[in-house]
Parts: sequence; C-alpha cells; structure tokens
Amino acid sequence: MNNQIRGDGARGLDLPSAAAAFLKRELGSLIDGKVVDREAMVDVFDPASGEVIARVSTASPKTVEAAVQSAHKAFEDGRWRMLRPADRERILLRFADLVEKNGDELAALETLNQGKSVRIARMLDVGATVEFMRYNAGLATKMSGETFDVSIPLPPGAKYTAYTRREPVGVVAGITPWNFPMMIALWKAIPALAAGCSIIVKPSPVTPLTTLRVAELALEAGVPPGVFNVLMGDAEAGSALASHPLVRKVSITGSTRAGKAVAHAAIENLAHFTLELGGKNPAIFLQDADYPSNLHMILMSAFLNQGQVCAAASRFYVHRSIHDGFVDAVTSAIGKMRYGSGFDPEAQMTPLVSSAHRDNVARLVDMARDEGAIVTTGGRVPDGPGYFYPCTVITNANNAMQHVRAEIFGPVLSVIPFDTDDEAISLANESSYGLAASLWTNDLRKAMNLVPRIQAGTVWVNSHNVLDPHMPFGGYKQSGMGREFGARALEAYTDLKSVCIAH
Repeated sequence: MNNQIRGDGARGLDLPSAAAAFLKRELGSLIDGKVVDREAMVDVFDPASGEVIARVSTASPKTVEAAVQSAHKAFEDGRWRMLRPADRERILLRFADLVEKNGDELAALETLNQGKSVRIARMLDVGATVEFMRYNAGLATKMSGETFDVSIPLPPGAKYTAYTRREPVGVVAGITPWNFPMMIALWKAIPALAAGCSIIVKPSPVTPLTTLRVAELALEAGVPPGVFNVLMGDAEAGSALASHPLVRKVSITGSTRAGKAVAHAAIENLAHFTLELGGKNPAIFLQDADYPSNLHMILMSAFLNQGQVCAAASRFYVHRSIHDGFVDAVTSAIGKMRYGSGFDPEAQMTPLVSSAHRDNVARLVDMARDEGAIVTTGGRVPDGPGYFYPCTVITNANNAMQHVRAEIFGPVLSVIPFDTDDEAISLANESSYGLAASLWTNDLRKAMNLVPRIQAGTVWVNSHNVLDPHMPFGGYKQSGMGREFGARALEAYTDLKSVCIAH
C-alpha cells in the first residue's frame, strides 16, 4: 500500500508505505535503543511545499547527559569494543545490507525532508553510502600497529620488545549538517564503530529523519543498544555534547563558524576533533578546456543538490579567450532546466532546504547586484509554494565582492576571466577556504605543474564533486582539520598505545 505525498511540489506522487508509517510515529532522540520521552517539539518541513511532514522532540540538557552516559557505559562495559573484530565487521556489513534493502524508504524520507531529487538520494545518499559502509566495515579487521627494535641500555644485558597498538578512543560525538544528513551521519558512525567506539550523532534539526531511521537499522543489524545513539536538538545541544568531559572525539561537518566553536569546546577537555568545514571552491578553465563536451559535469559541479554541497564549485575562473562562450553555454543549459519536487522524475532542480536558507542565498545575490556584478540568469525568488531558487550565473565580478568571498551554499556561480595561468592560480588561492578545487585542461604538462600550486585538500582534473571511500577528503586553511575517508581515517577514532616488554 502507498500513501500520496501531500504538498503542491509532490502532489500525486507515491511515498513508500514504510516511510509514511515512520512519519506517523513519535520521533525524538534514540538513547540506549529507545526513543526517549517527548520534550519540546519542532516541526519538520517538506521544502517542495513548505508543509509540515513530522514533529520531532528536541533534547534538553538532561537528555544530552543521558545520551553521553549511555554511550559511555556501552563503551566501558565492552559490549561492542570487546567483540572480535570479525564480529564487528560482520554486524556492520549486515547494517549496510539493511540500508540497501530499505533504500527506497530512506531515499523517500531524505527527499521529502531535504528536498533533493529522489534519483540523487537513491544513487548517492543510499547507493554510494552503502559502498562506503562496506569499505569501512572491512577496516574493523585491519587495525594494526608496528614492532620496533629498541636500544634501551638499562639494566645492562636486558632485552626489550616494543610495539604499538591502536585502541578505540571512547565516546564519539558526530555533528552533521542538513545537506546530506544520512550519508554524512554514516561517514562518521561507521569508522567510529569499526574502531570499537560508541557514537552519538546529532543531526541538524532541519533534517533529522533519516539519521534516526538508520540508527534503528543499526540496532536491527546487531549493534548493541547505547553504542549508536541519536541526539535530536539545536546548536545548544550540539555545544553541550561537544563540551561534555566524557566525549573523547568530536567530528563535525558544518560551517567554519560552527567548526571553530566545536574545536574550542573539545580543546577544553583535550578531546580529539576532526573538522570538515566550509568551502568556496574554485574551478579553473584553461584556454584549451573542452567545456562543451564537459558541460554536464560542469553543471553538476555547481548545482548538485542545488549547490548545497560543501565541495561545490562556485568560483569559475575562465580564460578570457573562452569566457564569453563559456557563459553563453552555461546560461543556455540553465534555461532548459526544469524545476520541481524531488519526486518529479523530470525535474533537474529541486528546492533549497528551508525558507531561511533560500532568503540568505537571495540576499547574497542582491548584494552582488549592489556591488556592480551582472546576473545573467536567475537571481530572483520565484512565486509559488516551496523553497525554490533558480540557478544563477553572475559575471562582471571580482574577488573583492562579498558573493565571491562568502560560502553561498546554493545554486549560484560567479564567472571571472583571467589572462595567464599564474593569474588563475593566484585568484583561486585568494580565499580563506581551501576545501576543494578543479582544473580543466587537456594539457597534461600544465595539469601536473599547476595541481601542486592549488591550495585545496582535493583537486580534481576535468571533473568535480566525485568522491571515493578510499580517497581521503578534507580541507586546507579555514576549511577544516583532519581527513575523512580512506584507511587512515580510522586512526582518527583511535589512540596509539606503545607497549614495551622487558624479557
């Protein structure tokens, strides 16, 4: 049986019955395997229609304390960390299977709550996440240390054997954003669980639904109660969680301002922290760049998930000889795009996550006009329901303008000409951010020479916004500290212990 989705943006389309049933439940923080008592309630909206789709209780200080104590107890009694690594791996693989099995429900909830295309939700939020889960589950059996030859002189004639071992750090706080809520929650949870930690995930109050649902699937897979808790709440709850003395690692994906606050809170307790923060990412198109053949990838680099991607390209530096043709091609392609609900199979662009975020995007575009930039397409809030904002191209801009410096986090790109490769690199690096960048050229020599000069944690060549669980991801400068993905990411959830044995 299927239920009709309400709202103008999604009217007449089907919502899986499991997702519809989930929305009717009492929703709140999941602690020790149970949804806690209802507290202050907040509304959760469908961005395509602006209608309320659920109500979720938010955590009080008492609930924050209960979540941390539950996770700490679960870690200390060894119900998870003392399992054989192969058993943790097996449970996490079962967890990945359940996410895949329930993919239609999860994709529908993500689309309904976040606004993205359900095709993107199925492909990335479910499909790519399952691959990430399986990769990291396998790391549970691959934690290792090193042995050392040591030269300790005392007492004379003594012999020593020394080695290191990786041990789980303890209780982890994972603070996640609203753009890919389920995916990023699992980016933090699975490595932490593979290492043997317990984790408390605090999702954004704007998009809390799928995080709660996947935590329930973790319980179904065999993750013990208390090992994976979910704390519903606002920034105040996140601050209380990050500053709790029993939390030994904090991992946040969010704005640079939020990351700095979390880092200060963690430092008070000398807790580990990983910060994956904002980006104002450049894309450099050299004179030989084949932009007509790569137009689909170029548009995706800027407009995937309506530009609500930390690694999205938003500063386009284009060689002057191809600048006008580039702007015309991008503007023409945007003019053919269809807007609609994430459940509309023909819609290329869907709504932004909230009215407040849409208004902030519009404010920054208006500021660009005030500073003398030219909006060649888009740039106006459309009439009608939902939180839609059109794809927007801005020219006649420079690096001093606010919209070029600030992270807009929406479907807005600025196109700025350059004359020399050195100028392009200088312009690209002239930012407080350094999360990601791309270089577009068919000249291998130039690519190999210029990539090391770009100040970013990830540099793509002739592509953008493509990730792999084996490839580390993180930022330079104000875009963060530490790395996610890859085998070494597991080390961020461990302490290194040296063992020295006299014999």
